[in-house]
Amino acid sequence: MSGEFIQINADNGAAFSAYLAKPKQGSGPGLVLLQEIFGINGYMKSMADRFAEEGYVVLVPDLFWRMKPRVELGYGEDDFAAALGYDERLDLTLAVQDVASTIKALRALPQQAGKVGALGYCLGGKLALIAAARTDIDCAVSYYGVGLEAFLHEVPSIQCPMVFHFAGNDALCPPATREKIQAALRANPRIEQYVYAGCDHAFATPEREHFDKPAAMMAYSRTLAMLRKVLGPIYDLNELWELHCYYEFARRDVDAVLPTMIAEPYVNHVPTMTGGVGHDQLKRFYKYHFVHANPDDTRLIPISRTIGADRLVDEFVFCATHDREIDWLLPGLAPTGKYIEIPMLAVVHFRGDKLYNEHIYWDQASVLVQIGVLDPAGLPIAGIQTAKKLIDESLPSNTLMRNWASSEGKPV
Repeated sequence: MSGEFIQINADNGAAFSAYLAKPKQGSGPGLVLLQEIFGINGYMKSMADRFAEEGYVVLVPDLFWRMKPRVELGYGEDDFAAALGYDERLDLTLAVQDVASTIKALRALPQQAGKVGALGYCLGGKLALIAAARTDIDCAVSYYGVGLEAFLHEVPSIQCPMVFHFAGNDALCPPATREKIQAALRANPRIEQYVYAGCDHAFATPEREHFDKPAAMMAYSRTLAMLRKVLGPIYDLNELWELHCYYEFARRDVDAVLPTMIAEPYVNHVPTMTGGVGHDQLKRFYKYHFVHANPDDTRLIPISRTIGADRLVDEFVFCATHDREIDWLLPGLAPTGKYIEIPMLAVVHFRGDKLYNEHIYWDQASVLVQIGVLDPAGLPIAGIQTAKKLIDESLPSNTLMRNWASSEGKPV
């Protein structure tokens, strides 16, 4: 963990602890991170550090301090029982006052610049709703808040943008209860809400039983989209990606590529499962199997680019001559001397102003056809025509459909 604990003045003259995580840039918008019922444990600290990587100055207040300072519990049976005890004894009115004190302290920090948001999980998800209604927070996010139905009368008081994430199978929020909550939320145009089908409570916590990585990733991106829109900071993802690709394909400089990425990035070329996870494995991959392994005539033809809050989707055609063994694209296959054109899609995930991961997709069957190691006869696959058709939509469609002629002349 890269953060530290600081003291926050409460409204009664006492003080309580909060975990502070700061961005490497030195300053940024503020984010109050509100705990589950397990205190400021490893998960809360790791999320604070992650949001600091995104460019935020993050404070995680100790909401149980009036009962016992610095509660830090795991997810085992005994700790779960202890956590329930703290939750039952928590005075929500005082807890919201502590959240307000945290917001005030965050705005007073020299590193904090601009607006302040709040984000909470479970108990924190409930407090995020109340804080949005009762404080001057600029935006808020609630992950599977428990007991929201008791605070629906507060929803009209929410004057800031807010996002709610619901687990479709949340045992602590049955469908009838969730639908009642959602109906109340729909009446406020500032509120977005999402339901994650098949997921249970705490789907975003890796150490919990019901962790669901795809849902957690989707919820995180939706959360970040709102935070970026309201709080910033805004990074030029196009420029960051262009620089990364320049070092990869133009300068072919491995030592320049890695600094464009976070400390522990990963790359996955999906069809061949090549790439690397973590700095050392990825650098090894780049140095010996990718950056210097691409043919000299390699070029990329850009088709489209879509940029979101934390992701960029690049559509392009990869062109090269198979004049050497291309480990990442055609592992184990000797050079054929064949020229290839391959439609590709890159989904690039950023964390702050650095690349976090890349998922690269293409049709491997088309590549194998183009180098002559796969006979397309009788198979619904094509070679270089897939790239040509992508660039020129006027080229014939449905040439692989044997029964396409059967619909000729029929009513449409």
